Amino acid sequence: MIFETIVTSVNAVGEAHITPFGIRQVDGFVVISPFKPSTTLENILITKNAVVNMTDDVRVFAGALTNHTTWKLLKANKIKGFRLADCLAHAELKLVEVREDASRPQLMMEKVDEEIHHPFKGFNRAQAAVIELAVLVSRLHMLPREKIDMELNYLQIAIDKTAGERELEAWGWLTERINHYYLENQA
Repeated sequence: MIFETIVTSVNAVGEAHITPFGIRQVDGFVVISPFKPSTTLENILITKNAVVNMTDDVRVFAGALTNHTTWKLLKANKIKGFRLADCLAHAELKLVEVREDASRPQLMMEKVDEEIHHPFKGFNRAQAAVIELAVLVSRLHMLPREKIDMELNYLQIAIDKTAGERELEAWGWLTERINHYYLENQA
C-alpha cells in the first residue's frame, strides 16, 4: 500500500526541499523510492535523513509541483532537517539501507521520532482528486496527453461537487501547470 505524503529533505548546506511522495511501510521501515535523478534521492543520500509529513492541505501537494512553495517549516526534533509547521503528523527518518535499482532505488528508512499535531478528520473527494492530479502532473513527461485529459475530466467531477477554497486553489495551480506544459511542448 502506498501512502501519499509530503517529504522534506535538506541538501548539504541545509536548504529544504519539499515534495509530494508516495511512501510504503515494509517490515517496520518507511520505504521511499525516488526516480533517478531526484533532488530527494540526492539529499537523502547526502544527509541520511528525511521527514515524512502527513497533511490534509492539498495545496502543499499542488504547490510543491507548481512553485507555490511558501510553506512554513520548523526544525526537526532529532535529525538535521525540517517538518511542515502546519501538518497533521510527521515522522523523522534515518537512512538504514539503500536497495539499488537502475531507475528507482529503495531507501529503507527507520523512524527516529514521530509526532501527531492535529486530528485527521478525513478527506473529501476533491482532496483525493487534487492528489490524483498532482501525481499526474509529476508524470506529465511520461504519460500520453490523452491519459492526462481523460483523468482530468473525470477528476473534475469531484472538484465540482465537493471542493472548498483550498482545493480550488490547488486545482487551479495544477491545471495551469498542465496547460503551460502542453503549450511549451507543442509539436
